[in-house]
This record gives sequence, C-alpha cells and structure tokens, in this order.
Amino acid sequence: MNHCAKIEPTDGIPMPQRLWAILAVTCGVALSVMNGAIVNVALPTLAEGLGVSPADSIWTVNAYQLAVMVSLLSFSALGDTVGYRRIYVGGLVLFTLSSAACALSGSFAMLIVSRMAQGLGAAAITSVNTSLIRTIYPRVQLAFGLGINATVVAVSSVIGPTAAAAVLSVGDWPWLFAMSVPVGVAALALGSRFLPDNPVRTAGRRFEWRDGAMNALTFGLLILSIEGFSHGVDPRIVGLTAAGCLVVGFFFVRGQLRARYPVLPFDLLRIPIFAVSVCTSICSFMAHTLAMVALPFYLQHAFGYDDVQTGLLMTAWPAVIMVVAPLSGLLAARMHPGILGGAGLFAMAAGLFLLAWLPDAPTVGGIVWRLVLCGAGFGLFQSPNNSIMIASAPADRSGSASGMLGTARLLGQTTGAALVALLFHLVPDGATHAAMTLAGGFALTGAAISMTRLSLRLPDQLKR
Repeated sequence: MNHCAKIEPTDGIPMPQRLWAILAVTCGVALSVMNGAIVNVALPTLAEGLGVSPADSIWTVNAYQLAVMVSLLSFSALGDTVGYRRIYVGGLVLFTLSSAACALSGSFAMLIVSRMAQGLGAAAITSVNTSLIRTIYPRVQLAFGLGINATVVAVSSVIGPTAAAAVLSVGDWPWLFAMSVPVGVAALALGSRFLPDNPVRTAGRRFEWRDGAMNALTFGLLILSIEGFSHGVDPRIVGLTAAGCLVVGFFFVRGQLRARYPVLPFDLLRIPIFAVSVCTSICSFMAHTLAMVALPFYLQHAFGYDDVQTGLLMTAWPAVIMVVAPLSGLLAARMHPGILGGAGLFAMAAGLFLLAWLPDAPTVGGIVWRLVLCGAGFGLFQSPNNSIMIASAPADRSGSASGMLGTARLLGQTTGAALVALLFHLVPDGATHAAMTLAGGFALTGAAISMTRLSLRLPDQLKR
C-alpha cells in the first residue's frame, strides 16, 4: 500500500481481526511497561555479576527511562508522517533484538548500550499504541479500547517485579531479558499480519530531524536536572544542566511555535480540552508515583510490615484497576468523561488522605480498603481522560496526541519519584507522611482541573 496516498479513515476494523490486532498492541505495551521496572529487583544480583557498584548498577534503570523520555515525542511525530503501524512494528523489532543483546551482554558497558536501545524500542511502541487503538476500534468503542490498554499497563506494572523474582529464583539475571524475546517475536508476528494500515497524509510533509535532536536534548537535560536535584548531586552540576535545558529549550520552543507540524505539539495544546487533559494526566501520575514510591517505606517503617507483606498489600491498588478501567471505558460512552475523570481523582484523593492519616495500629482490612479506593479512583480516571486526549486531536495528528499522552505520564512519574527523594532529604523523619499528603493534594488538584472540562466542547467522536 502506498503510505503517501490520502486514504479516508475507516471506523475501526472488523472482528476477529480486531481481537488479534489489540492482542498485538497489548503484548508490546506489556513488554515495554514490564521492562521499565523488571530490573529493579535484580540490581543487587546484577551488580555482583558484572562487578560494578550498587550505585552504578542503577544506570541499567536510568538508561532505559532516559531513552524513552528523549525519543517518545519524536517517534510519535514520525508516526504521523510514515504511519503508526510502521513505527510500532519497527519498535518491536528493535525492542526484541535489544532484549536478546541485553541477555547476551558480557560487560556492563554493553548492557547499558543494549538497555538504551531497548528503551528506544519501547518509546516507539508506546508513542503510537493509543493511535493504533483509535484505528482498531469503532469510535463508539474507543474508550473501551483505551480501558483495555490502561488495564494492561496496570497488570504489567504488578507482574513485572513478581516475574523478576520468580525468574531469579531459578536462573541468573540474563534470563530477565531473554524471556522478553519470544513474547516480542509473537507480538511482531501478530502485528505484521493484523495491524491496520492507518490513513496518513504526507503531501509536503517531512520529519525534521533537527527538531527531534533538540527535543531529545531538552527533555534529557530536564530529567537529568530533576534527578540530580532530588538526589543531592553537586549544585553546580545541577545548575549547569538546568541552564543548558533552559537555553536549548528556549530555542526549541521558539522553533516549534512556528512549525506547521511540531514535534512538541503546540497545535494540539491550543485545543482547550486537550491541554486541560494533559495537565490532569500529569497531576494524576505525580500523585500515583508519589504514593507508590512512598508506600513501601510507609508500611514497613511506620507499621512494621516486612517486604513480602508490603508487596501483597500494595497489590490491592493495581488489582482493582484491572476491574475498574474497562468498566470506566464503557461508562465513558454514556457519561461525560470530565465527570468520570473528576470523580475518579476525587476518590483517589480521598483514599490518599485516608492513608496519610492512618491510625497508629491499623488493621490489614483498614489499609486494603483505602488502597482499593485509590486504585478504583485512578482506574475510573484513566480511560475517559485518555479518550479525550486521543479523540480531541485531528485524525492525522493521532500520533502526536499519543506521544503527549505518554510524555504526560512520564513527566508525572519522574517528577513524583523525584519529589519523594527530595522529601527524604528535607524531612527524613516525616518524608513518607508528607509524600502521601502531597499525593492527595495533586490528585485533588487534578480532580478540580478535570471538572473544568464540563464547560468545554467535547470531541465529536465522544459525543453521545
């Protein structure tokens, strides 16, 4: 098929092709999410096996996350130009090959390079996955499709550490990466056969590689500045990276404001309901990450649970998302997404404040129902919010909308984790309580912002 031709968009693809196509997408998304956290459990083993310090071993996590962050928007913009299917399949190829390279790494340097390549593959996958869902599902079922996607993300985030612990109980750390290879091959086979060729309009349009490089430099310096500040790096170094981010970012943003098809999609951010949904998403993921990073310390240090008990308790949060997110997608076809999103974040905020102010000797049931309230609220929010972000973008800008969805999530997660680290430096004795309270504040702010969407025009694709 000629991808440069103007093709009229269709309203989803027929069954059973739709089932195989969504399976291809969810397999890739699950791999990218799991591999973002799967190494955490293995850091001590990995450091010992490769003869590096525990501090240096953390680069196996940072290299992956940084590669995703600096390339996500560029891949999404490229998807708008050459087609989302091509970017997704190409990302799967790179991810699968680099997973094999990680498993075969004989040195720490080779592992870091392979992890960066793996992160680039993950960025390509996640940059267009929601754009593909828009082409796979009929418009009336878009929220349901995005609910499935949110469920897969939640389940993968739970399974990752558990799967890592299971693998390490019978094998060495290379098997953590090797197990991704057969799943990647299966997803690649499904994607190559069943994913639809989405309509693209490329007449007179090309991807600007200079803009991609400046985007990578801007976001790379931003993340390094946040991480350095929160971890007590020499202030002079943090100041240099922050200054570099401001200088490069100034010229990057100035150029993007003039671009017809910008990598950083200011054209989409001028759509009021899209911009509001981006802000709401950032608030939600800041709250989510603040809580999920602080909870293990909170439960173990304040209430005396061990690591196994803590892990089992915390499973209540993502487990309920598995149930609520698809239901929320169905409800979004019958209720205003702004109401669902606001109600979800209000519930999440209530759960977080209740966790922050637990009694001195809480029961297991008392902790679990609060976690369930948080998870239910977060699950209720995600599908409608994502639906608004994707549906409010023009069809030929779906890739950029998908990229902004992923970028909002990553910015929220990175900032939330950095804030926890900062609180441990500022108030070591009360850091976890402060983190839970701050998380509740961000969720409450997101709920208030979400409710402002009731006065804004809904995308035609979501009108009932």
